[in-house]
Amino acid sequence: MTLTFNQTAYENLLLKFTPKVIETEGEYEEYLIILETMTFAENLTPEEKALYRLLVLLTENYETEKSPMPSVEPHEILQHLMESCGISQNDLVGIIGSDEVVSELANGQRSLNNWQAKALGDYFQVSPSLFQ
Repeated sequence: MTLTFNQTAYENLLLKFTPKVIETEGEYEEYLIILETMTFAENLTPEEKALYRLLVLLTENYETEKSPMPSVEPHEILQHLMESCGISQNDLVGIIGSDEVVSELANGQRSLNNWQAKALGDYFQVSPSLFQ
């Protein structure tokens, strides 16, 4: 059985909770409470799922505007992953290059190329885009 989207039911949901661009911390907290409730609700209707996605977008927009992610250099990500996994530069020799190349990459003296980013992504089981 395929559930179809019911425009009237969606309009009724929008009347109960009128979504808008979040402008205050209080509104943000209100959205988080609603999202948490919806996240753990079972069997959301297609209309509730549509409202949920809209609220997520509005919440993400607020978070991006109020708390932008700091810029992180690829070598800093590499250093963090190495530390978190308890590995040394020697463990990466042969995976992304020689001792000298690994040292230069880990210290930010050399940029990672595409194949090195892919090799590190595979090794750490993360997206290679983290390193670019």
